[in-house]
Amino acid sequence: MSALPSSGPVSHSGRTLDAAAAPPTASEHRQVWDLPVRLFHWALVTAFIASYVTNKLGIAYFKYHVWCGYSVIVLVSFRILWGIVGTRHARFRNFVRGPGAMARYLLGLARGGEQRYPGHNPLGAVMVLALLLALLAQALTGLFGNDEIVDVGPLYGYVSNERSLWLTSLHRLLFDWIFAAVVIHVLAVLAHLVVKKERLVRAMLTGRKPAHSVPAAEAIHSSRLWLAVVLVIAIAAALAWIVNTAPLAAPASF
Repeated sequence: MSALPSSGPVSHSGRTLDAAAAPPTASEHRQVWDLPVRLFHWALVTAFIASYVTNKLGIAYFKYHVWCGYSVIVLVSFRILWGIVGTRHARFRNFVRGPGAMARYLLGLARGGEQRYPGHNPLGAVMVLALLLALLAQALTGLFGNDEIVDVGPLYGYVSNERSLWLTSLHRLLFDWIFAAVVIHVLAVLAHLVVKKERLVRAMLTGRKPAHSVPAAEAIHSSRLWLAVVLVIAIAAALAWIVNTAPLAAPASF
């Protein structure tokens, strides 16, 4: 078997000495976010905005509001599963950190030190978890809710009218909390751009970050798109089965 061609002297580790010694250039980028994570992010933004708009447009758009809720449930459920079986920086175990790491990160921020993470930083991880759980809770409560006029959610038949009204109130309250979290998230992204010159929005569009903040060993080389498609189809099918087998809602006086 012939030896593979080498582009330069080789170290004992098998890496070329030129590649090991040369630092990444300012224009060099490495892949961090896979395609499923990026599609999830922007689809969730779209679904959240659409759910708000269809709610404000009134009862004539109720069915579209419900479909927005379905979209949020499928997307967030997918992201939770993807946090277990997805690519390196999508997995929760690679970016959710304990109190010690959070304290060190906050101390570093206070001191103005340079802190770069290939994926989410400790504060960003908390925001990710909070938004995922709040959005899922809001969408699920909406399935049992009603508009207190004529329309009811697809799973209204499982609960009493009093419980449905309580869940509807919780559904509305959760929106206020989610909206506040979204504002904080956007402000944090802007702060990273202005203060640290980190273009997080571009990274979530292209999936790539500057090489100086992503060690070569932590770059990803596959999006595992086939697995993501299978998960989305399975989640959507399960939700469709739950909705279509739900009991019919009994007439209620609001």
